[in-house]
Parts: sequence; structure tokens; C-alpha cells
Amino acid sequence: MSGSKCTRLSGALVKQLLDSVDSVLFDCDGVIWRGDQAIPGAPQVINLLKKSGKKVFFVTNNSTKTRKMYAEKMTTLGFNVTEEEVFGTAYCSAMYLKTVCKVDGKVYLIGSNAMRQELEAVGIQQTGVGPDLISGKQADWANVPLDPEVKAVVVGFDEHFSYMKLNRALQYLTQQGCLFVGTNRDTRLPLEGGKAVPGTGCLLQCVETAAQCQAQTVGKPNHYMFDCVASQFGVERERCLMVGDRLDTDIMLGSNCGLKTLLTLTGVNSVADAEAHQKSGCAEKQGMVPDYYVESIADLLPALQG
Repeated sequence: MSGSKCTRLSGALVKQLLDSVDSVLFDCDGVIWRGDQAIPGAPQVINLLKKSGKKVFFVTNNSTKTRKMYAEKMTTLGFNVTEEEVFGTAYCSAMYLKTVCKVDGKVYLIGSNAMRQELEAVGIQQTGVGPDLISGKQADWANVPLDPEVKAVVVGFDEHFSYMKLNRALQYLTQQGCLFVGTNRDTRLPLEGGKAVPGTGCLLQCVETAAQCQAQTVGKPNHYMFDCVASQFGVERERCLMVGDRLDTDIMLGSNCGLKTLLTLTGVNSVADAEAHQKSGCAEKQGMVPDYYVESIADLLPALQG
């Protein structure tokens, strides 16, 4: 296969790449679907990869859905997928707290109901989901009632994020031994038509600034997300391909974990973005340069159908 980075994947090279891997990790939004519509050809690609004996997994930084919710969406869109093949940050955060941190107590959760469900599924109780309205006078805010059983603060996407939640997180984090975990650092969530809204990274930075300490993040590009998949399914990094549309999360995850990487141009980043990183001379940006790129993952179809 080609030794140069950022190579267009086409022709015989597609089969060569697929023959060199046993497992494929896919990001979701911008890669296999956009909004509520499957990327044309994506379900066939996923289903044929699995039919050919490849292990296929889905890794997403979105913390607003459970694995079950993702699997149900994929099934509706025509993908042959099981809940166990989905690794979102809601689930990975729960696994990180349970297996790595071995948290012994409750979690103060700035996050979604889906995160609550994933935490409770592994036996971790939480407090904090839903609105937390301003109460009392400013002089009393530093003395808000705290749950003595809380041993960790976890920050994911939270549409109810507020000053009071920020304050409460600060008060927990000033307590000795309180763990601090974030789902991911994506600062913007891209939407259709080139629009965007603030992402989890903005909320996490708020809490980090207030608490004057840094969270451990579990989502892409942190290697834990791959570790979570590999530990459960015995994935070999040398024979694994990461497919994504974002250079700073998907491709960087692949680089951090020693995986082959493929950028698809149906989402956030372009070939020009990757080439700019390649020419920058910056070591960190080199990790955002994919091995290969395609216009769409549908470009893999001919090799899979042959």
C-alpha cells in the first residue's frame, strides 16, 4: 500500500486496505448519516463489511444517546447493528468510572438523561440531571447543599447547563479526592447548512476554569475510547481502521492508537484541511493527517461487491 499520507483511496488500493484490517471503527454523524438520513450507500457498506467477516464498531462523542438508542436509529436506517457494537461517550464514561476510576459513591452529573441511564446500568447512582435553578442569595451560593455520597463530577452535553450547575460542580471539586471526568472536548456541534451550536467542550472548559483543575476526558481523540472497544472484543490495533470526518477527533484518535486512518469528505473536514496540517511542520497536527481519504464511504462499495 502507499507509504505517503493523505492518499486518495481508489481502485485496487481499496481492496488492499480492507484486506489489511480485521476491524473497522466508524464515527457516526457526517460519516454514516447526516441528521436523520443515512449517507447514500453507507448501510450497504456496513452490512457488507460485516458479511465479509470484519468486526465493525461505532464510536461517537455524542453523549445524549444510549447505546440502545443508537442501535435503534441505525436499524431504522437500514444498518445491521447490535447495541454492543456502539461505543458512545455516555457508555464509555460509565465504563471509565466503573473500571478505571473504580468510583465508590455517587456522581454529580452535568449531562443528559441518556448518561444517567448508562451510569445506572453499571451500578453508579447520580444526582444533577435536569434544571438547577438559582436559589438563595449570592452569599449563600458557596454553601449550597451537597450530597455527601458524591465522589466524582462528570461533564457531558447538558441543555440545562447553568450558573448554579457550574457553582455546584465547583463546590464538589473543592472537596478532597473528588474525581473529575469529561465526555469530550468538542467545542462546536456542526449542523446542516454550515451552522453550529456550542459543544460539550465549552461546558467542560467552564467547569475547569471555575474549579481550577483539568478533567480526564474519555471521548475521541483520547485512547480510552479505543481501549474500551479493544478490551471487550480483542481488537488488534495493527489490523484496525478508523473512519471519520473530523481530523481533530476521529483521525487523531487513530493516530494516538496506532490505527490506520480514513477521512471521509461527507462531514466536517476537507482534504485542504488535512494538507494544511501536513505542511504545518507541527508534530501535533501531523497526527490529524489521515492515511487515506474518500469522497464518501460509499466509495468502498465496488471492492466489497466484487
